[in-house]
Amino acid sequence: MAIKITDDCINCGACEPECPNGAIYAGGEEWRFSYKTSLSGDFTSKSGMTSDADAGHQAVSNDLYYIVTDKCTECVGFHEEPQCASVCPVDCCLHDEDNVESKEDLEAKMHSLHP
Repeated sequence: MAIKITDDCINCGACEPECPNGAIYAGGEEWRFSYKTSLSGDFTSKSGMTSDADAGHQAVSNDLYYIVTDKCTECVGFHEEPQCASVCPVDCCLHDEDNVESKEDLEAKMHSLHP
């Protein structure tokens, strides 16, 4: 299951540097598959999205920090728990009920982002 940032976010930015996959971005900021990964060239994510890894994609939120589901692995392969949730001062980094993934799926996603 991916993590999401709720509307309770105070835009402190504590979560962004903690993400080993570069899945967290400031509101309004374009996101890229290549950010904090070893990806380059064409890439197809586990959800089936195909893109040049360096291409910018439209922000998921214009107002608050957000997490790109295709890059979130809940820190599987890096840490015992999602680091964004552990450092969030207002507990707004929660499991995304709309994007449920098994630990095996999260591990596979992590390996696809860091081949």
